[in-house]
Amino acid sequence: MKPCLITGEELSIADVYDVAVQHRPVELAREVAEKLAASRFMVTRYLDEERVVYGVTTGFGRFSDRVIAPEDRRRLQVNLLRSHAAAVGDPYPEPVVRAMMLLRANALAKGYSGVRPVVVERLVDLLNRGVVPVIPSQGSVGASGDLAPLAHLALVLIGEGEAFVNGMRYTGGDALRQVGMTPLVLEAKEGLALINGTQAMTALGALAVEQAGWLADWADVAAALTFEVLRGIPEAFDPAVFAVRPHPGAITSAAHLRRLLEGSRLTTRPGELRVQDAYALRCIPQVHGAGRDGLEHVRQVVERECNSATDNPLFFPDTGAVISAGNFHGQPVAVVLDYLAIVLAEWANISERRTERLVNPALSGLPPFLVRHGGLNSGLMVAQYTAASLVSENKVWAHPSSVDSIPTSANQEDHVSMGTTAARKAHLVLNNLRRVLAIELLCGAQAADLTGPELLSPHGRATYAFVRRRVPFWEDDRVLAPDIERLAEALIAPEGLEHLSDVLGGMSA
Repeated sequence: MKPCLITGEELSIADVYDVAVQHRPVELAREVAEKLAASRFMVTRYLDEERVVYGVTTGFGRFSDRVIAPEDRRRLQVNLLRSHAAAVGDPYPEPVVRAMMLLRANALAKGYSGVRPVVVERLVDLLNRGVVPVIPSQGSVGASGDLAPLAHLALVLIGEGEAFVNGMRYTGGDALRQVGMTPLVLEAKEGLALINGTQAMTALGALAVEQAGWLADWADVAAALTFEVLRGIPEAFDPAVFAVRPHPGAITSAAHLRRLLEGSRLTTRPGELRVQDAYALRCIPQVHGAGRDGLEHVRQVVERECNSATDNPLFFPDTGAVISAGNFHGQPVAVVLDYLAIVLAEWANISERRTERLVNPALSGLPPFLVRHGGLNSGLMVAQYTAASLVSENKVWAHPSSVDSIPTSANQEDHVSMGTTAARKAHLVLNNLRRVLAIELLCGAQAADLTGPELLSPHGRATYAFVRRRVPFWEDDRVLAPDIERLAEALIAPEGLEHLSDVLGGMSA
């Protein structure tokens, strides 16, 4: 696999996913060392001149007016990491931690943080040698950046904290020894540079955005299968409808549906069974498409943040300026990740409504709960209950975090973003959506069996087969949970992405 080249400028969300999940190797671009040396020279010059520079010759936060003696400046950086490593809760999964390390390295590689090249090189070494710092998932307020989680990350670089290597948990020092690394001795400003940024929320956001793009396509695929077996009226997806209200996402989803339904012998004409469909069928492109447009905005913001300098202070070698400002504030990311949770929740919301139409005989014309011998068998009755529970839960998680703020650091940091909470919520909604779509697909395939899978469109038959390779026909009641989980996992596995490519072709997101 070709290495991911870190320049500070060109990292994509797909790159983040590949490094975090696929363990793609990482390299620093040649020009990075020169950029880092220029800003580091400014730090050493200011130290020689004994200038007062926040975080270099002073304390942090409320202590920014406390000048630190020269002999204590290394100790200051270590104390910063130790005192700020106050996160709690379950550790982040390995992909999230790997994404955090990649993004922190990329932010430092821009050359505005005043660190030596060795600091960035050591982050890259952790990635390439499989060292995964133990980072508890709760405790960041999202300004001044993700201080607590990034402190846990940085501790491992100096041989403290804890880390996983090959699935085994070690102290930071032992983890480094396992891979032939030695602890890094931090110089002035470097501890602050490692923790002052938005890389926890952005890492979570990047991974969520990548999966959300796949689930956007799966939502269209699941909806198309449901639409067929419920004998919907595809006239609602005519291109003329979307030409007069040209939202890009709706145009994309409508085009997907037209492709997926082409050749179906189940869809109907207006007046054949009904004049028009219920909203959960007729308005699929409008609802799915609004989410697609929202997701595109989220993607742009998160990708921009992946390539941003989020440190404080920032050193500008071209002008000689050192500026204390607020690029560490997570509000830009917090707002869009709240938005992402809403987008995902609405895709799940309308999917559950389609599932209800599938299992409800008054709405589907099919056997109750999609089972032939009802009464003795409950069929897929409780599959809809589960979807309803997940959708209800999503409505709680969709409440925005970014509208909350609790002042910190003795009111010096008097407005915070809660962006990492927004990011963690988005992942909860994402996982719920995946299961809700799996339930719809499961019910859609069962309905197809009762209707006649040979009547489905070619792409509908392919989706039916995808489900049936993982979940057998429901003849008699069995434990349903493993079926849901197996199908939900398949949606984001390589075979799920291959199926999207097959049925959507070049139209896939």
